[in-house]
Amino acid sequence: MNTHVMDKEIGETRLDRETQGVIGKPVDRYEGPLKVSGKATYAYEYLADDKNVAYGFIVTASIGKGKIVKVDGSKALSAPGVLAVVDGDKILRASSQPMAPAAQTIDGEVFHYGQPVAVVVATSFEAARHGAKLVEVEYAPASGGRYSLEQVKDQGRASDQGVMPADTERGDFETAFAKAEIQFDQTYTTPSHHSSAMEPHASVAKWDGDKLTVWSSCQLLETNVQQIANGVGVPVENVRLLSPYIGGGFGSKLGIGPDAVLSALAARAAGRPVKLALSRPHVFQTTSRRSETIQRIRIGTTKDGHITAFSHETFAANSPGNGFFEPAGISSVFLYAGKDRSVTHRLSETDVLMTSAVRAPGEAVGMLALENAMDEMAEKLGLDPLEFRKLNEPEVAPQDDLPFSSRKLVECYEEGARRFGWDKRPAKPGSVREGEWLIGYGMAAASRANSLMKSSAEVEMTPDGRAVVRTAMTDIGTGTYTILQQIAGEMLGLPLDRIDVELGDTSLPSSSGSGGSWGANSAGSSVYVACEALIGEIAQRLGVEPDGLTLKDGHAIANNRQVPFTEILDGKSLMKLGTIKPGETSQNYNQASYGAHFCEVAVNAVTGETRVRRLLTVAAAGRILNEKTATSQCYGGQIWGIGSALTEELVTDERTGLLVNHDLAEYHVPVNADVPQLDVVLLPERDPHASPLAGKGIGELALAGVGAAVTNAIYNACGARVRDYPMTLDKVLAGMSPEIDAAA
Repeated sequence: MNTHVMDKEIGETRLDRETQGVIGKPVDRYEGPLKVSGKATYAYEYLADDKNVAYGFIVTASIGKGKIVKVDGSKALSAPGVLAVVDGDKILRASSQPMAPAAQTIDGEVFHYGQPVAVVVATSFEAARHGAKLVEVEYAPASGGRYSLEQVKDQGRASDQGVMPADTERGDFETAFAKAEIQFDQTYTTPSHHSSAMEPHASVAKWDGDKLTVWSSCQLLETNVQQIANGVGVPVENVRLLSPYIGGGFGSKLGIGPDAVLSALAARAAGRPVKLALSRPHVFQTTSRRSETIQRIRIGTTKDGHITAFSHETFAANSPGNGFFEPAGISSVFLYAGKDRSVTHRLSETDVLMTSAVRAPGEAVGMLALENAMDEMAEKLGLDPLEFRKLNEPEVAPQDDLPFSSRKLVECYEEGARRFGWDKRPAKPGSVREGEWLIGYGMAAASRANSLMKSSAEVEMTPDGRAVVRTAMTDIGTGTYTILQQIAGEMLGLPLDRIDVELGDTSLPSSSGSGGSWGANSAGSSVYVACEALIGEIAQRLGVEPDGLTLKDGHAIANNRQVPFTEILDGKSLMKLGTIKPGETSQNYNQASYGAHFCEVAVNAVTGETRVRRLLTVAAAGRILNEKTATSQCYGGQIWGIGSALTEELVTDERTGLLVNHDLAEYHVPVNADVPQLDVVLLPERDPHASPLAGKGIGELALAGVGAAVTNAIYNACGARVRDYPMTLDKVLAGMSPEIDAAA
């Protein structure tokens, strides 16, 4: 095995030579024809021709807290087509720690409304659904249910199970803030959000003796297969998990959904393969969600606008026993200067569906608050919001003085301002109108911490001059198939139509999986390392040094000779396994992607309706591996940011813990009419400390800060400064400047 540890800066590589000319280009998706023709097989579509397959449907708890006294499946078992009812200690409680293989049985306890308590297996989906309605569950409800964060905020604790330390402090914030010439202190609240992936959580399970195969919609196969094995009660080596195509995950599929284990338990009980797909309400009520947050931001500055004291306090929620907290201050640690600092998180337990990572955990809601606070502080200082941010651009990471691996935030500001026409920003709220519509501009910074994860890939050069990339990496719609194809093509000098990519199978080399914006550079770097090993072998066979070897169009070129790969391979395959591991560069440098968002809105002075007219994102995320898929990821982030600002809110019934709007009819995500023509600009950049590819994550960067750009634009349009999101019509009308004449 060939392993590369990121302990030092990467110099010029074969990717920089661009000999084959495919890296970074806007290449069409490798699997695109399969998807648009309906030939890409998603989890629930497996075993479509197996006439022996059965179907599962889950039964969920109708109370928010208490004990299960009895589950009576006798009526269901008497119904036509019903094969089995699985309940009791076999039903697992999901964990919000997707990186850990642990699973817990519910032991008769109800932790939240909608928790799975049984699964009915039948010969058809309709029979299983009908059978589920016939299952009778007797409960002993418990009093004292806690169904809102506000109710338990003061009971918060510092959890050690987050993606960052609960407390990150430097200096003496309280003293510095008290002495600050200008002070800002405001609290922002964000609601719970749901991932709402297009493909519902679904699994198909099949037993062959004591061997289990599961086709499921999962993001992190290496840990997901361990979770399934633990939940079913078999050794992990007995389980094969396949997720070749995934219709979106956005964090909800980092851990397994209830379908993965329940389909396997149902298949064992029924003695035949079982398909189990969650209904849309089941997806909302039984998987995971983003926590609601209460965030207090305090900023102290000098009279000329230099930040001297900075504090970001976050209160978040999770279900009992789950330690993940929404890391809203993850960018606040390093984004702006300020000597005396305090970034803290407190986690409180509520009896509601568990919270976990949702796209851009931390930044999505943390920067919604932070970037609004920066806008408010700029106004208080009489400074342009853009200039205030530039004034507080740090030279090194302000928390620990680490150097930045690369940081083009100011370049993003300046390029965005130039392209957007920021100099034409209305001077004051309500000063520009078109009939009933008030026009405003807003902007916000974007940042997303970068990670490199251990990942492996196998690359085989076949006797006919082709290459095959194999890894258990997943493609959740982000373009992984295409990116790995491009990396192998550039490294090995092969046209893309001569490279095949196999993903999403735990029988392949273990990979980082998709999540946290680490997938492309982690899995891609493992392909890079495998290709480097292949190049070394080819060079040895030709008797030259690797640096003196050029690979292009299926030929090796050295010493004035051009030799086709087919001749070098001589009828035999050549295969290498590459592994990438994080090393000292992740400890010695502050690594993040950066960007800036600029937004124009029109706000109706009569109705309070907001229409986003223009949205520009300028981003710098190291080497862009595929311009088309990277831009597509940014579009997705921009759209989600619009939703966070204006519409998205997962509402909890504070009497029972029921998630009230548990479908796409009532959970309002942006639709086509809500979204303008989006503009994305990707600045050229290389980060030699981040990975051998010199790239960084971009998919979640594009969401971070978008909502604040929208709401800052609303303020500039009409004077409404709302700190309780989303910024719905009623809140805009209530906050609109009194002097604005709606009838003007």
